[in-house]
Amino acid sequence: MGILEQISASLQKGNDTHVAELTRRAIEKKLPPKQILDDGLIGGMAVIGERFKAHEIFLPQVLLAARAMYAGMDLLKPLMIRENIPTSGKVVIGSVQGDLHDIGKNLVAIMLKGAGFEVIDLGSDVTPEQFVSAAEKEEAGAIGLSALLTTTMPVMKQVIDLLRERRLLSKIKVIIGGAPVTQKFADQIGADAYAFDGVSAVERVKALIGRE
Repeated sequence: MGILEQISASLQKGNDTHVAELTRRAIEKKLPPKQILDDGLIGGMAVIGERFKAHEIFLPQVLLAARAMYAGMDLLKPLMIRENIPTSGKVVIGSVQGDLHDIGKNLVAIMLKGAGFEVIDLGSDVTPEQFVSAAEKEEAGAIGLSALLTTTMPVMKQVIDLLRERRLLSKIKVIIGGAPVTQKFADQIGADAYAFDGVSAVERVKALIGRE
């Protein structure tokens, strides 16, 4: 088994110490940082995502794998910045104003990072102004909105309205999700996509803004 396969396998087991050690070794061997990221870390998280989708593993295993992924990413990030290696794209995410739930949103952030996206996580109880300003400032390709309460769902439309007002709708895509959210609601408010879980969120974002 090559070192990149070992990184992927250790990540899937949630062994952060081993992932960090193997990543360090791969860097010392002068393997390109993007190759270590794509074939080692992202490759491992892709397997985790598929297994999670198939209900073969559960949230604790995903969180352990994410911790292992971050252990490798911390070592690669300075090299990638130095070599100016682009990410898959940039996404601003958060739970909308009035909503303090963040477990689902956190899982989406993990999955997106695992797929190579740069994620700007604004946390919970985020106003439309904060979403739009952050996306503009960071030159993000998409905004991900989460709502767990039916009473906070209208805020999603306010974000889209504000993007329209600032003539940013063509530049910034909007993806929405959360327990009470549906495809029908996404269509009604003019969202670009609806995701029902972390894995589908990655698929939708890749389709909207992903780049190789």
